[in-house]
Amino acid sequence: MSESRAQSAAADKESPNLVLFAIFAFGACGSFSAETGATVKCTKPPKETTAITVQFGYPFRLYKIPFDMPDCIEGSTSKRMLHLMGDFSAPAEFFVTLGVFTFLYTMAALAVYLRFHSLYKENKKLPFADFCVSVSFTFFWLVAFSAWGKGLSDVKGATRPSSLIAAMSVCQFKNAVCNAGATPSMGLANISVLFGFVNFILWAGNCWFVFKETPWHAQTSNKENSAEQGAVDKQ
Repeated sequence: MSESRAQSAAADKESPNLVLFAIFAFGACGSFSAETGATVKCTKPPKETTAITVQFGYPFRLYKIPFDMPDCIEGSTSKRMLHLMGDFSAPAEFFVTLGVFTFLYTMAALAVYLRFHSLYKENKKLPFADFCVSVSFTFFWLVAFSAWGKGLSDVKGATRPSSLIAAMSVCQFKNAVCNAGATPSMGLANISVLFGFVNFILWAGNCWFVFKETPWHAQTSNKENSAEQGAVDKQ
């Protein structure tokens, strides 16, 4: 009885952590936005200096984000529309979607566990299903934070001011002088990857607590108890 209560208490403490860190993960990634930029100074009349600022964020379909590049043609102030390069929406959207589903499932599982704990104990299929789902979430979080970590690294490379300058043809000629703007602040995006890793660790630990509720663990415990009892009887 005391072991069962200890497991229930551990599960009760674990579930709020799963909910909170799921929210932190998809919230940090889904709400991220930043800006990159550069300045283009035309060396021919009218010798204008153009400050280019490009805002980007989730879902990181950078190829859809436009910005204007001056032509720097003598006597002209016309501009051309360019776009950032790359599409990193797949890992970002998978990461956020997994966070949302994790939140919803954990809330539902916690409600069932607290409200119908006796049913959870009596129905052997529920702990087994819960264990399978927990293993799946553990695997998915491993894939999600790894893929998003790689995707974020690519986003950083594509949004550096130096990458912006390299994409502008006017900066490759002598009729313009281009300078890098401020480097985008990626702190919140970095934190989202960290939260993804924490979710993986939490779900891996949760698998052990859920496994203790399954018939597999009960059978193992019974065998161990029988072996210990047999050893005592022989003595």
